[in-house]
Amino acid sequence: MDNTDIDDLRYLMQRLRNPETGCPWDLKQTFSSIVPYTLEEVYEVVDTIEREDYPHLKEELGDLLFQVIFYSQLAEEQSLFRFEDIVSSLVEKLVLRHPHVFPGKTLESERDIDAISSEPAIKETWEAIKKSERQEKGFHSILADIPISLPALTRAQKLQKRASSHGFDWPSIDGVVDKLDEENNELKEALTLGNPDHIEEEVGDMMFTLVNLCRHLNIDAETSLRKASRKFERRFHHVEESVQVKGQKLTEIDLEGLDNLWKEAKEKQAQP
Repeated sequence: MDNTDIDDLRYLMQRLRNPETGCPWDLKQTFSSIVPYTLEEVYEVVDTIEREDYPHLKEELGDLLFQVIFYSQLAEEQSLFRFEDIVSSLVEKLVLRHPHVFPGKTLESERDIDAISSEPAIKETWEAIKKSERQEKGFHSILADIPISLPALTRAQKLQKRASSHGFDWPSIDGVVDKLDEENNELKEALTLGNPDHIEEEVGDMMFTLVNLCRHLNIDAETSLRKASRKFERRFHHVEESVQVKGQKLTEIDLEGLDNLWKEAKEKQAQP
């Protein structure tokens, strides 16, 4: 189908939700029921980008856009807001948050082409605007609007970044490394004592500190862990294939044999 646009997508959604001729599955959905699908679509977009599968990215972005259309249709049916309200609110917010691009606080206003805004100054203005928005919403803590539902690593990084922007941070990475050593010692002590709740707490503290280390190194913790997981997956596949070639099962190979296969996988994947 050529020459379709956002209005066609909205019309499609209206058809799917038509009480008499719509799709039974779509008709029974609610805001809450489609949240898991939204999360799934977000991760599929991320996965496609990280694999640099750009031809497939178009499809995944479309699936994600459909989630927005679905929510807006549900909202319109309940007289909460319309799709146009979503767009209008977004444009207004982004214009206000980018005064270095829209100095007149309108979409049409333009800055002097010779006016240069430094990145630190832009970030400072951005944080000031966000602070004002939080106060308007009745949030008194600088951490108040960081969603609880974010993935744990991402939320930890956002909490730390927000606190850092208000001066709550180590001046250098040395403090983070020392803290990591401290948390490691506390975990060892907890393991010695054997209290499960204490062990869980100390493991969490160590992970939180590792996220802080990532932040100081300008590494996204979530992305870093996903890459590590994919690396583990590739190496484990090599181990599985090696075992299958021998006509055996993983459970039939002793620990030393599995370790040798793992080392073989590391060496093979390290080769250019």
